[in-house]
Amino acid sequence: MSCGGYSEVVKADGEIQKICDAMKHEAEAKTGKNYIVFTAKLYRKQVVAGTNYLIKVHVGEEEYDHLIVCQKLPYNGGTLQLTGIQENKRLDDPLVPF
Repeated sequence: MSCGGYSEVVKADGEIQKICDAMKHEAEAKTGKNYIVFTAKLYRKQVVAGTNYLIKVHVGEEEYDHLIVCQKLPYNGGTLQLTGIQENKRLDDPLVPF
C-alpha cells in the first residue's frame, strides 16, 4: 500500500462482514432495494484520518455492489458511514476507487 493509497485487494473476513452488516440498511436506502444476500467478498482499505473501506459485496445471483465505507477514528466515535455505492457489478469487475 502506498502512503495514503488503497491496499491491494484481499479476501473479506469477519471484520469486513460486520461492517457490511452495519451498512446494509443504508445501502438499501440508497438503492431502493431489499437485499436478501449481502455478503462481503473482497476489500481494499485506505488509512487516512480514519479508514476507508472499498468492499465488493455479493447481493444475489451474479450481481455485486461496490461500497465505500468510512470509519472514523476512535476519538471521533469510530462510527461508520456509507459514502458511496456502485450497483450492477460483476465478480470480475475491478475494485477501484470511485
